[in-house]
Amino acid sequence: MKTVVVTGGAGFLGSHLCDRMLAESHRVICVDNFLTGKWRNIAHLLDRDDFEILEHDVSIPFEIEGGVDYVLHFASPASPIDYLELPIQTLKVGSLGTHNTLGLAKAKKARYLLASTSEVYGDPLVHPQPETYWGNVNPVGPRGVYDEAKRFAEAMVMAYHRYHGLETRIVRIFNTYGPRMRPKDGRVVPAFIQQALTGEPLTVFGDGGQTRSFCFVSDLVEGIYRLLLSDVSEPVNIGNPHEMTILDFAKHILKLTGGTSEIVYEPLPLNDPKTRQPDITKARTILGWEPKVALDEGLGRTVEYFQSLSEEAEVTV
Repeated sequence: MKTVVVTGGAGFLGSHLCDRMLAESHRVICVDNFLTGKWRNIAHLLDRDDFEILEHDVSIPFEIEGGVDYVLHFASPASPIDYLELPIQTLKVGSLGTHNTLGLAKAKKARYLLASTSEVYGDPLVHPQPETYWGNVNPVGPRGVYDEAKRFAEAMVMAYHRYHGLETRIVRIFNTYGPRMRPKDGRVVPAFIQQALTGEPLTVFGDGGQTRSFCFVSDLVEGIYRLLLSDVSEPVNIGNPHEMTILDFAKHILKLTGGTSEIVYEPLPLNDPKTRQPDITKARTILGWEPKVALDEGLGRTVEYFQSLSEEAEVTV
């Protein structure tokens, strides 16, 4: 039984990773300060002997007793609302948190995996975005706290890999959706689903011509797991290359949910990427990975999850 430390393990992606690592018969230590993570995401794991929670801010040094085989650093505010409201925390978890978790991996001689992001490409001038693209990021813009935190984190991971010989992996995660997303985290999938289910207008920023590509969470976790077990130290894109405009996506959500909401338009936020599509040639070639879950199937599961949250809220009231 290997021991896996998952920082941000109570978050959307982190909790699904905890599930996967437990399914692989590993012992999991979830480290989370619950700034954006939710207890409900890991409630089903609390009675397990092979699952442990350390409530802690990884920006502050910490220790883990015993051996550790893998350190997966997923702690960070990761939605526009979060990192705009928590700019200092976002910078600290990307810098100090990365430093602390790399130190843990070095001390334990563990393999380290960093959750990076497609945001390192900024508002890209290359389309689709391959790992060789260095990006178009505004370091002093409102999104810079997240973009630059992740870019710095990547640089630090590679420094530990080159200087200390640490086994490291970097995954650049593109738009991902699925159960356990927070209803009001500012990302387009939960925003549109919640608005459609409650009859509120769907808010489209700009003219809706900007594009995104959406990967279901189970596909993403599979790609991350394959990367962890690989010998690839350079960054790897994991995401779904199927691209669509935000306006088309809004119409698709209305059709899928049977919603009758109108679509309203608001100004495009500063430095909001106009395009976002991963080049997954590297993942296909080296990891033998590509997404399997069709958009309607994944959205159907996600809609069911948000409906269940609404039903729980009604019972509570």
